Amino acid sequence: MSAATLAPERIHPALWRGTQLARGSRATIRTGHPQLTQELPDGGWPTGALTELLLARPGIGELRLLQPALAALPADGPIALVQPPCVPHIAAWSGAGLDPQRLWWIDPAREADALWATEQILKNGSCAALLCWLPHVRTTSLRRLHLAAQASSTLLFALRPARDASQASPAPLRLELRTVSGGLAINLLKRRGPVCAQPLFIALDTALVPRVLPTHAHSALDRRIPAQAGAGRPASALAT
Repeated sequence: MSAATLAPERIHPALWRGTQLARGSRATIRTGHPQLTQELPDGGWPTGALTELLLARPGIGELRLLQPALAALPADGPIALVQPPCVPHIAAWSGAGLDPQRLWWIDPAREADALWATEQILKNGSCAALLCWLPHVRTTSLRRLHLAAQASSTLLFALRPARDASQASPAPLRLELRTVSGGLAINLLKRRGPVCAQPLFIALDTALVPRVLPTHAHSALDRRIPAQAGAGRPASALAT
């Protein structure tokens, strides 16, 4: 069979027709949202690649968007949270069907340390999924993360401010999330395929209301907050 009759992705996974979504480039994890699935290359969240979620602010429903994918991951790999803006809310994770024993909460002092930790986790291949919050990051650093992700099978998300939507990025998939009544409006800013002209509406379960409180005290995931630390100030939480 000549190369002219082959589908572009069969010649090389980086090739696809501009009028069609890329297929067969890499393994994916189901999104749990049918209207989003049909707009993504290969029909899911890509593993071994950098995916960006751009947010007006943390806690608008991004974790509820990702919950079906995290729940669908193989049970033998941890889920790493690097530099989350708030302490993970264990009761919310359990209520969403996610085992809190799988969570690795990594809270470095500097963003440079967060980038280093993220890159090392990817190179080690120890985690099934990795979510890193990057409020200030350079394109060169994103490129390093994407290269490290390509050598792994990790489901990688970088959560960044919406103000960075206009910046260049090596991520093959970029989504901008906005809150709307009953769920999220998602703009597909970049994908391997044609431009998506209309935003997608993703309905979210309103019973799971995100609770994001200011971070005042840090506690390990498997410990209760000491009474003296909790008295007089609320425990911070990052809920799904």
